[in-house]
Amino acid sequence: MGFDAGKRVKGKKRHVLVDTLGLLLQALVHAANIQDRDGGILLFTALGDRFPLLKKVFADAAYRGPKFALALARLRPELAPAIVTRSDSQKGFVVLPKRWIVERTLAWLNRCRRLTKDFEHRTRHAIAFVYLASIRVMVRKLCNPS
Repeated sequence: MGFDAGKRVKGKKRHVLVDTLGLLLQALVHAANIQDRDGGILLFTALGDRFPLLKKVFADAAYRGPKFALALARLRPELAPAIVTRSDSQKGFVVLPKRWIVERTLAWLNRCRRLTKDFEHRTRHAIAFVYLASIRVMVRKLCNPS
C-alpha cells in the first residue's frame, strides 16, 4: 500500500486500457506511490504482444513527457500516443474528446460495491475484482444492446 502525495490518497491505483466502446482490454492495479506515467509503462509491459492492430493510444496529461513516450516507443513502436489535455482558459468541468471514454468505464466499474473502496489487501485480488466487474459490464452490454 502506498501514498500518492499529489492526490493525498493512500492505497492503490488502477490503470485501464479500453477500446473506443469503453470495454476493458487490459487493467493493472499497483500501490498509489507509483507515478501515473510509470504505471502506464507497466500497463503496456503487461499488455505484451496482445492487440497487434492497436495503433493509437489516447491518454490524459499525467502521461505526457519524454519518459513515457520513449518507454512506449521501446515497448510498442507501432503505437502513437495522443495526449488529451484540458485548456487552462476554460473554467469548471469540460468534456474532453476521447478522455470521457475511460472515465465512463471507471464509473461503470465503480458501480460494483467491492471496487468503490480499497477493500483488498492484495493487488492480485484487486485486479481480479476489476476483471469480474468488467465481465459484468460486458455481459450487460450483450444482453441489452440498446
